[in-house]
Amino acid sequence: MRIGISVITHANQNIWENGMSQNIIFLAQSLKAIPFVKSVDLINVGGQPGMAEQVDLNLFDLRLMSEQEAGDAFDVIIELAGALNPQWLALQRTRGKKVVFYCVGQPYAGLVEYNIFEKSTNFPPVDRSDEVWLLPKDKAYIPMLRTMYRCPVHVTPYLWDPMFVSKRKQEIGELGFHFGWRSNLHDGVKTPLSVAIFEPNISVVKTSSIPMLACDEAYRQQPQSIGMMHVLNTLHMKEHLTMLYLANSLNLVKEHKACFYGRHDIAGFMAQHANAVVSHQWCNDQNYLYLDALYGDYPLIHNSPWLKEFDAGYYYPDFNAPEAGRQLILAWQHHEENLGSQRQASQALFKATAPLAEANIAAHAQLLSNLCADRPELLRG
Repeated sequence: MRIGISVITHANQNIWENGMSQNIIFLAQSLKAIPFVKSVDLINVGGQPGMAEQVDLNLFDLRLMSEQEAGDAFDVIIELAGALNPQWLALQRTRGKKVVFYCVGQPYAGLVEYNIFEKSTNFPPVDRSDEVWLLPKDKAYIPMLRTMYRCPVHVTPYLWDPMFVSKRKQEIGELGFHFGWRSNLHDGVKTPLSVAIFEPNISVVKTSSIPMLACDEAYRQQPQSIGMMHVLNTLHMKEHLTMLYLANSLNLVKEHKACFYGRHDIAGFMAQHANAVVSHQWCNDQNYLYLDALYGDYPLIHNSPWLKEFDAGYYYPDFNAPEAGRQLILAWQHHEENLGSQRQASQALFKATAPLAEANIAAHAQLLSNLCADRPELLRG
């Protein structure tokens, strides 16, 4: 079986701008480990000859080719990052190839927000694929997707590996910066936390509003718990009245203990400015940000039920900003002594998401076996 995965390339691309580029590499690794998979390569639907500079395709034995070059190169085509030409996909299916739409974004928000907020988008034909694969975080939307795309919908493993954040850690280490938790206990006194909020603020699914309220709640209860609140990905909202009203209502802002930024990668920013992360999600509880923060042993205050299953980080439910503030205070007071148990929880999480974990390889093998049940010759090792 030969598999092609779509990838979008563009100028000045960076591996940290979203999780899709990393997801592609992790998926390719897992698929390559299946005995009946002969090859995995990438189909370029962008305008650049290569992926982000942080991705060495030779290291992963991956080729990048155009749709024209990929004419008869694949038996299974996975549309993940960047939409493939519908006419090309139709031709491939006519030739007996299988097409999978691999949905990584929150599908409901992706469907309705473009209409409500009048965002520009491209909506490809709904009948272009044989199956839809989506991540466990989005399993509630299986009936919706099955109805919309008129084909089977299956859950696929959530994959992550520390290779990219580890490489970034090494890069900034060579510049004299340290990525990773350092004790906030000095001479018997807990020093204030410097908190970072990384939510992208481009969808209601992941925004900084609840984390900002949580930080202010912690600061009002224990002023010595927070030295600075850093809110990233907010410059595009700096003139919006709602953002201004919310920010200016916070004690942290009134007392000049808040800064607002554009986009930064987590390792570079944490190494220079922060030592704790507060996050919030709405029906999107799997996120590479969480795993990167936990890899650095930082206290992560979150509302992810998925992380809670592993006892990773400091959990608060739903939109409970006061409880998030209490968890932030708890992390300030006790993260150093909790470090051992937090590392143990993180390692269990990393093991479960590893691309080469036996369970993840087996799950992908089963998905491909079901997809190609009418093509048994593709399933021979």
